[in-house]
Amino acid sequence: QVQLVESGGGLVQVGGSLRLSCVASGLTFRSYDMGWFRQAAGKEREFVAGISWGGGRRSYLDSVKGRFTISRDNPKSTVYLQMNSLRPEDTAVYYCAAARSMGEVTTTASDFRSWGQGTQVTVSS
Repeated sequence: QVQLVESGGGLVQVGGSLRLSCVASGLTFRSYDMGWFRQAAGKEREFVAGISWGGGRRSYLDSVKGRFTISRDNPKSTVYLQMNSLRPEDTAVYYCAAARSMGEVTTTASDFRSWGQGTQVTVSS
């Protein structure tokens, strides 16, 4: 049974930083691309960042480029999202997700078959 468990969310002031972690179990982690999505209240879930199985390819939502960095540690079956220069519009529940590696890093939610329960990130102004 695949499990993805996120942690690291919380309340932070504008301009602050947080690092989200997602530990995976029940899957061969190095065979999966990993992604972070977010869903703000009243809005649809959106892709934030993705990383290929080996870490060589990454993709980002335009509004987080230069502020967020996705990385992974395959021996630890963990994917991270370092978030700097946080803005109020970054407030959302953040989810990690796993997709079978397909070459390019997918940004499509339906390609991700396993999801975590989410962690709340709140940026106060």
